[in-house]
Amino acid sequence: MGAALPVALAPDAVVSHVSAAVLHRLPIWGVPLHRVRVTRHRRSGARLTADLHVHAAPLEPWELMVIDGVTVTSMARTLVDVARSVGFEQAVVVADAALWRSAVTREELDTALAAAAGRPGVPAARRALAFARWGSQSVGESRSRVAMLRAGLPEPVLQWEVRAASGLVLGLADFGWPRYATFGEFDGREKYGRLVPPGQTAGDVVYAEKRREDAMRDEDLRAVRWGWADITPFAPTAARLRHAFRLT
Repeated sequence: MGAALPVALAPDAVVSHVSAAVLHRLPIWGVPLHRVRVTRHRRSGARLTADLHVHAAPLEPWELMVIDGVTVTSMARTLVDVARSVGFEQAVVVADAALWRSAVTREELDTALAAAAGRPGVPAARRALAFARWGSQSVGESRSRVAMLRAGLPEPVLQWEVRAASGLVLGLADFGWPRYATFGEFDGREKYGRLVPPGQTAGDVVYAEKRREDAMRDEDLRAVRWGWADITPFAPTAARLRHAFRLT
């Protein structure tokens, strides 16, 4: 979806919900995108077709913005609408990305949630947005956090800065549990593509990652790594983490 939308919209229709998240360039996971979602400022008139979902709800001027010539809901309003209408895990993926990019503040989310009071799905939106955190750099990391929550694991520190006894910064870990002297790393393919500097290869990055991890292990820290295939089911990874924590 881009500036040219695949369906004709009424003049007062505002792109909203997950369609607005796409235009805000947020990652979407596990949510169908075959319908364009829009909101019209009215009490009734919601409808659903094969390629369009029209919502009828209040829209205030401060909840609107323009992206590539298209009127869309603001970032905060978009996140609330998404979190009201999709599952917990899917909502956390989108909200984590917005917070990581500093595209929204907690205060803006609180204001948008207050404005949505009484609409369907607001309690679920509050739960998902309260769980969202700055520090998840990818869909895999956000999904890992949700999996940890469901497994009953201690909440990790995100982007944990590991230091040597001398104070030298050895590196950042995706997840850290200082109390248990353990760090965790999610190894998605996009991670190594994202980190490759000009003039280097993915192999160079993997080697540098290994050296970084070895230096962190030298500080008597235990490491647990996992990838996409280890998120579902997450029970074996959770067991490895508990073993590293010395909880089993």
